[in-house]
Order: sequence, then structure tokens, then C-alpha cells
Amino acid sequence: MTNLREDFFKHQAQTSPHPLIIEVASAKGSYVYDVQGKAYLDFIAGVSANSLGHNHPKVSQAIKDQVDAYSHVMVYGEFVQQPQTELCKLLADLLPENLNTVYLVNSGTEATEGALKLAKRVTKRFEIVAAKHAYHGNTQGSMSVCGTEIQNRAFRPLIPGTKFITYNDIEDLSKITTETAAVILETIQGGAGFIVSQNGYLEKVRKKCDEVGALLILDEIQSGVGRTGKFFGFEHYNCIPDIVITGKGLGGGMPIGAFISSYENMSLLKENPKLGHVTTFGGHPVIAAAALATVKEITETNLMKEALRKEQLIKDCLQHPAIKEIRGKGLMLALIMENADVAADVVLKCMDDGLLLFFLLFEKRAVRISPPLTISDEEIRIGCAKILKVIDKVTA
Repeated sequence: MTNLREDFFKHQAQTSPHPLIIEVASAKGSYVYDVQGKAYLDFIAGVSANSLGHNHPKVSQAIKDQVDAYSHVMVYGEFVQQPQTELCKLLADLLPENLNTVYLVNSGTEATEGALKLAKRVTKRFEIVAAKHAYHGNTQGSMSVCGTEIQNRAFRPLIPGTKFITYNDIEDLSKITTETAAVILETIQGGAGFIVSQNGYLEKVRKKCDEVGALLILDEIQSGVGRTGKFFGFEHYNCIPDIVITGKGLGGGMPIGAFISSYENMSLLKENPKLGHVTTFGGHPVIAAAALATVKEITETNLMKEALRKEQLIKDCLQHPAIKEIRGKGLMLALIMENADVAADVVLKCMDDGLLLFFLLFEKRAVRISPPLTISDEEIRIGCAKILKVIDKVTA
């Protein structure tokens, strides 16, 4: 009999030396089940991707219905396909007036690539200003605007022309000039530690971009689709971007991304040259159907409002002297522990106790909490009790 775990290590390319190695049998709601039948309460949600939990009936039904109708039929943008078009219109209806045209792609990093290309096409400039410790994806264009050398150095040279600023540092905004095509920022910095805008920072970035004629790109790949209590995180601030990037939670667990801007901006990708941006599988009808069902469920229920209430519940439950800070907004939260060793112990020992937590890319003291928006109060209390129990053990 084939040993699946051995084949995993032998034939599947790895992303880290020490994967979590849960052999998944099924998943439902807020739980993942392994082949031994052990249940894991999921406080990760596929790294913010499973907005409605696992195997949500409306998302699953939309997938099945679309598979029965048709799957891939043509490269993106040539045929009129109902799931694609309805999804694009719904997103446009949910956004400010200047964000009315959607380009669907396969992932968040592809959305970043498209947004960077669009900014250069609109402004006829090439300089990009990005934030230190940013994370926008792992393709080479996206890595070029990710400001952490430990991730980038093995893959240089990357695309030139990027300058880096410190998030929330007002003085650094002087680096945004008339040479700048675009400023790209995560609305809430993810890998850096779930850092939110302070002291009107995003509003001041918006003003600076307007002054010099640069576009503002806001990355909502993690913070979007209801996770922060608004459909997009920038709605918490008086700051509307020229281009917004989304992904992760948009597909309800299916792979999708999108960059969104004005009709005038997007029209520039149609000619001079033609096919200025093109994708074969972007907007795949089955994926678009899943995304459409996901967005409808989030916007037609009270899940976004509940995300803010659940944030407070988690903060109320997780009172412990070993937790130095809880960062983030809504159901995009990070526990900041004393050091990286304690954070790692909490993640790994909670997994042993049937609770899934995860790390952040750059802030090693952080423990990620990003459960499905559908998680119940009782499940939150159960998970938080497990966290406190483990923290007591590892800090005793």
C-alpha cells in the first residue's frame, strides 16, 4: 500500500523544512479531520482563504452546478460567461465609483502583477514605492515590492525601480515623488505582524499620491472580503485607492485573485499593445461561481458586523500576561508573544491539542488567528481556552 506521507515528502515540492504534516481526510465547518479521525478546530481558515469555513453548502452547490453546466471554455475576456460577469458586477457594486472594472486572475500574487503593470501603463512611469516588511506574493514582480531581504536575496536580480518606506512613518512619504508610478501598500500589513494604519497614515499616503500624480494600490488579499468587519479594509479609513488587489477569501476556499480599477484605467490593457494583460484560467467559471456564492453570503448576512464582535470576544477571552499585544482588526488577529520560541511552542502544542494556529512570515513572535467568518462563539471560546491552557504550560 502506498504511504501517502512518504510520497508527500518524496514527490511533492516542499515550502519549508518542517511542514505541519496533518494527513487530511475531510473538513466541515470550522473543523479539519485527519485520517485517524482526530478533529482540529481551525483558527487558520487556509490562511484567511476559507471565508465561510469548509464545505459551505452554498459554495459547494455553486461549484457543482457550474461543473454540470460548463468548465473552462476560453481564455479570459473573450467569451461572455455568466459567473465571471456577475462576480465582476457584484464587486463593482460593492466598491467606490472609481473602482468599477474587475480583472479576474488565479491568485493574489497574479493580481499584484497585474496592478503593477497597470500602474506603469497609466502613469508612463516605472518607479514603485513599497513598504519594508511588505508581502504581496511570491512571483518575481511581487517579490520586487516585498521589502524583506531574507526572502529576496536568493532570487536576485529582481525587477528594478522599487523604493521602500516604513509603514506608518509620515516622514518617509517624502520618497514619493513625481517619478513614482504607484505606491503599493497592504491596508493591514500581514507578514510584518498585522500592523494597522495609525494617525491617519493611509489618508496621508493618499494625499501625497494625489500631489505627485502617483497611483495608490492597496493590497486587500488578506484583509478583504469581510475579514475586518468591512468588505475591504480600506473602508475603515478615509482612503480610496486607485487600484485594489484581492484574493484569498474571495473564492471561499477556491483559487482566485483580482485587481480592480476604473474603466478608463483598465481599458489601457486592451491595446498598444493588445493583450496587455492576459490569462488562460483567470476567472475560471467554476471558481467564479464559488466566489460569487461567497461574496453574496458575506454581504447578504451579518457576518461582517459579527467579525468585529467576534474580535472583541477573542480579545476578552485571551487575557494572559504572556500575550504582550493582540494586533489586527476583525478576524485578522495576531497574538504577540515574548519571543519566537514561545510563539512556535504555542502553535505546535495547540495543534497537538486539536487547534490549528499558524505563524506570520516576518514577525516571528506572532501567532496567527484568522478563523472562518462563520466560526461560532462557542468554537471561539473552546479555541481560546486551548490557547490559554497551552500558554500556561509553555511559560510555566
